[in-house]
Amino acid sequence: MQLVHESPLVSIIVPVYNAERYLHYCVDSILGQSYTNLEVILVDDGATDSSPNILDDYARKDARVTVIHQSNGGIAKAQNTGLDAAHGEYIAFSDNDDILDRRNIELLLHALVKADADMSKARWRQFGVSQLDIVAEEAAEGATDPVTISVFTEPLRAYQSVFCKSLRIIGNRLGHNTEAKYFNEANWCRLYKRELWEGLRFPEGMYAQDVMVAGELYSRTRKVADIDVNLYNWLQSSGSVTHKERGFNFYQDNFVAGSTNFRLCIEHGVVPARSYYTMVEQLGEAKTASDFSASDNTERYAKDREILADLLSRLTPAQRIRCAATYYIRLLEKQVYDMRVKNMK
Repeated sequence: MQLVHESPLVSIIVPVYNAERYLHYCVDSILGQSYTNLEVILVDDGATDSSPNILDDYARKDARVTVIHQSNGGIAKAQNTGLDAAHGEYIAFSDNDDILDRRNIELLLHALVKADADMSKARWRQFGVSQLDIVAEEAAEGATDPVTISVFTEPLRAYQSVFCKSLRIIGNRLGHNTEAKYFNEANWCRLYKRELWEGLRFPEGMYAQDVMVAGELYSRTRKVADIDVNLYNWLQSSGSVTHKERGFNFYQDNFVAGSTNFRLCIEHGVVPARSYYTMVEQLGEAKTASDFSASDNTERYAKDREILADLLSRLTPAQRIRCAATYYIRLLEKQVYDMRVKNMK
């Protein structure tokens, strides 16, 4: 595949916290990218293990690496620190325990520039800890050229409507290339034009920082390019935030983020099917939290139920039926997903 003629600077932001076991896999995969004009911003978010020393070692060995040490403030604060420090024309993110394919930036940049898009994205896969070395070796070999680069507009509408796996499979079999329009609120396995982030930062102190900015980010995005190859490997480990026990605040944060996106979609004339699912599902899960019975939490839950009722009243009957249908489909899919992914070793 022919690269773009120019070699613009790409900033890759990696929040780091107590990741000593997996950190080498992640950073090595970034520094080994086939596209080399990189600014790698490693933000030490007050790690208490050997991660800070590992980061400093990388900075001494590679001039493209910038390490920022700060007191612990959570992933949103670390991401914001990285955004504030970035000089690149394009922005990418990675989690500190994941592995990028060697051609990740090369192919994402090529697709973005060729399509004159604001964001490009690729496919990803999940893997367990026992597969670390195998996945790292495969990623270092580099992906093949994509068969198709798909381009679409109205990403906010796609984000809200294309999220059920079974419906994507059906859409693909009917020839609609539905999978190409699927993406979630994760910031990894994406490449963004820098200007999309101007004046936009993650809300610090929230579990759902990525969901909270998703609506605004995608409403700013004019065009998205999708490439049909895996370029990102997402580690599933028992110690990750994804699999930790969750308290009431986790679910409440996600409800707030969902309701924020719901309102934005109504303003933009987009049916908020994904946000409907987020709100209803997270409000239901909140009752399972071990600290749900605390008085402040039960009061907050009652208020959230009122907020939910008010927001749902803004949907037409047809929209409500559509949202409810995708909610139940997604709920069934989640049960299968949880059994498969949370058992990865």
